[in-house]
Amino acid sequence: MSSSPICFNFADSLAAELRRAAAEVPDKPFLRMTSGEWCYGEFNALTDRVAAGLHAQGVRRGDNVSLMLPNCIEFAVVWFALAKLGAVTAPVNTSFRGTVLTHAINLVDSQLMVVHATLLEPLQEVRGHLTSVEQMVVVGGDPLEQGLSYDALLAVAPDPATLPQPEVGFAELCLLLYTSGTTGRSKAAMISHRFVLAQAHITIQGLGLRPDDVLYCPYPMFHLDAAVMTIAPALLLRGVAAIGEKFSVSRYWQEMRTFKATVFDFMGATITMLWKQPPSADDRNHCARLGWGVPLPAWTPEFEARFGCRLVELYGLTEAGAMIFTPQNEPRRLGACGKPIGPFEVSLLDEDGFEVPVGQPGELVIRPQAPSLIMQGYYGMPQATLEAFRNLWFHTGDVLRRDADGFLYFVGRRKDMVRRRGENISAAEVEMVIETHPQVLACAVIGVPSDMTEEEVMACVVLRPGATLDAPGLADYCATNMARFMVPRYVRLLEQLPKTPTDKVEKFRLQQDGVTADTWDREKPGQPGR
Repeated sequence: MSSSPICFNFADSLAAELRRAAAEVPDKPFLRMTSGEWCYGEFNALTDRVAAGLHAQGVRRGDNVSLMLPNCIEFAVVWFALAKLGAVTAPVNTSFRGTVLTHAINLVDSQLMVVHATLLEPLQEVRGHLTSVEQMVVVGGDPLEQGLSYDALLAVAPDPATLPQPEVGFAELCLLLYTSGTTGRSKAAMISHRFVLAQAHITIQGLGLRPDDVLYCPYPMFHLDAAVMTIAPALLLRGVAAIGEKFSVSRYWQEMRTFKATVFDFMGATITMLWKQPPSADDRNHCARLGWGVPLPAWTPEFEARFGCRLVELYGLTEAGAMIFTPQNEPRRLGACGKPIGPFEVSLLDEDGFEVPVGQPGELVIRPQAPSLIMQGYYGMPQATLEAFRNLWFHTGDVLRRDADGFLYFVGRRKDMVRRRGENISAAEVEMVIETHPQVLACAVIGVPSDMTEEEVMACVVLRPGATLDAPGLADYCATNMARFMVPRYVRLLEQLPKTPTDKVEKFRLQQDGVTADTWDREKPGQPGR
């Protein structure tokens, strides 16, 4: 299947596009947050100052710089400042802890790291295990020993005579975005400037976004949704990106009203939370005309009638962006994520690599029709890159089916993943952490259905003989060694795991059992843990 063509009209780099926007509409708002609002000209000047400060600290073209920041203006400023230097932003999930955090930072070889003062504690716990980081810039607090504060970066006046302004090529890297692995730890997808700007353009076309739109996203800026599918489209439109600090069901609509948002981003669990709130006289007291996300629940028409805005489903992933959108000029087909758009070929293949017939499920594979439109590979992981790009296709690991009219429907994941509240969680990564506990013999992590339309994490654990560990104790161990969203809600203690003759765990049997009577539930305190 070939998708519909799209003509691109933007600069080669993120920095060049920002400079162009600042020259065209210097006084128009660009970024809107709870802490303030920044116009294009003001933001461009701010990024020049931080670029000068980073350059003074030795950041050069091609360098990777790790960020561990919550949603804040400093995140956006540092990203664009690094882009102006031709350097690469590697934003770390702020929930990472312990070995997962260590791996993520060491993987990308960052010598300099920008961290928020509120996130110093988990970083300090692993500081001795970081192999490349030599200096840290602290946002919102006092600098560490041999480090400096973010304010010190701002204090360096940009001198046009000394501050480099390289002509960054479209294929040069702009971001390293982490995506959970299927058989190992997190991988860093190498994202080019062309990827970011082309994906922004495709999002504009697929959703029918307009220059007068205010694009609202309350999800982390280290994810594709906020950075590439909210901030970047606003930049191309010369519109406004409104970034919330974090998702809050109680503050969601109020924040939308405050930001005057016209388009919002949702995830399966979050849209369910909004729907389950008691009806209010303020349900239609907002400016939103469109919400986009995955998946669309069966009660979508009722949500639209209640809140007075349309919901649109699409399909995308970190490594390739979004390329399947629901056509807005055709009747909705509930359950479908849409049709392909943009300069891509897409196909559904069986396990042998042959295209499946209409109506049959197959793995979605993608082939760009122009350079640098999807990721360039996984940083420092050539074998994983070769596996993902085998047979001249990028393999998504997701299983879809298509109908006779070309609509695509998401079926499931071949990858060993759990999707919980918008986060793609590597089961293998959770298992590796659990198995570091001295009383754990073996572990298998699966996803079980959630009433929030996605999944919950369940750990099936075999303890060592004589172990005294119980389920609540294991959950506490997980909470101190992994991101909060990775911590299993359910723990089931077993005598042994079901296995094949070749000693592979039969996870499908565990999934068939699901949540049993002897399963411990973290959200039901007071129950026995063994």
